[in-house]
Amino acid sequence: MNVKTPNAIDSYVGARIRTRRQLLGMSQERLAEQIGVTFQQVQKYEKGINRIGASRLQRIAEVLHTSPSFFFEQGDSGPVAVRGLDGPDHTDPVAEFLQTKEGLVLNRAFLKIADPDIRGTIIALVTAMGQAESRGLTISDISRPLGE
Repeated sequence: MNVKTPNAIDSYVGARIRTRRQLLGMSQERLAEQIGVTFQQVQKYEKGINRIGASRLQRIAEVLHTSPSFFFEQGDSGPVAVRGLDGPDHTDPVAEFLQTKEGLVLNRAFLKIADPDIRGTIIALVTAMGQAESRGLTISDISRPLGE
């Protein structure tokens, strides 16, 4: 039996659609309804099993409030590099995190914060916590008042 394997770029584009849809809190059913297909078709798009035509991708981008180029961006907003997508090295830790429940919850909450100063403070806090953990410190080590 010849099982069809998805093309790496189709899978990547599908994963970006899924990430964006989830970030917006939209169900597969709602996206399907908005673009005129079944939710099963959306599942196939997101898994890369079915390819997406240009006009359909344009409509998906409109519904998900982004540009079609978003679905091809990789890493630091550059275009998808075809070489290496088939191998295990193509995993983007940020994209993987955004697909987790924690990543989605954190990003949705962060997007609700309008004050740039508060956003900056949160980024500084998380950065400091990450640096402390990489040095082997625990939260209790960094939460003690100075001088103890």
